[in-house]
Amino acid sequence: MRPVLTWLWMVIAASPAAAQVPPSPEDLSNYTGLHAAAATGEVVAIATLIASGTNPNARDLMGRTPLHVAVFQRQYAAARALLAGRADPNALERQKYDAVTIAAVANDVEMLKLVLERGASARNITSPYDGTALIAAAHLGHVEVVKTLIAAQAPLDHVNNLGWTALLEAVILGDGGNNHTEVVRALVEAGANVNIGDRQGVTPLAHARRRGYSEIVRILQAAGAR
Repeated sequence: MRPVLTWLWMVIAASPAAAQVPPSPEDLSNYTGLHAAAATGEVVAIATLIASGTNPNARDLMGRTPLHVAVFQRQYAAARALLAGRADPNALERQKYDAVTIAAVANDVEMLKLVLERGASARNITSPYDGTALIAAAHLGHVEVVKTLIAAQAPLDHVNNLGWTALLEAVILGDGGNNHTEVVRALVEAGANVNIGDRQGVTPLAHARRRGYSEIVRILQAAGAR
């Protein structure tokens, strides 16, 4: 039973949703200043507050900046206003998530492109798992997000503290369906190393074979996977 229980724990722990903590309804109702303006998209208030000297990188109790709040709430105009006011696009909140990873997990391509175009990095090491936005997006099968992050030079072969790359997560935590298959294809075409195994040395190809993911097996074999 021990290996099975360990495996289940790793799968649960690897879920981005298990660590990301968006503002709660209580948080939102208690916000003031820039956090409140970011949550509701009050662009004029954001500009006025920053011009009057309010810190654009102030933190709430969870370490969220107003930009984190705007990204969680899908407030695009607020995010633009905050970034124009010198909000840090690469700030990490208490759980070590940045704007890029928050947008990636939410499958919010518009916000992702917005923050990347304004100085956010796809190369940041984020989350309690020392991962990347690309690993989180690959895990969840967010195809367009994965392609956007690849174009932004996200590290293809970063290994998180669970011992997994983006390619491994797409196979191990994916369902073998069209979205995860296209994620694997995008990673392989971008040059991801198809032979980096997990901590036990099991490669993406071996994992795909065990799960019967025939199209993923074909893609990996065509790329020289062992």
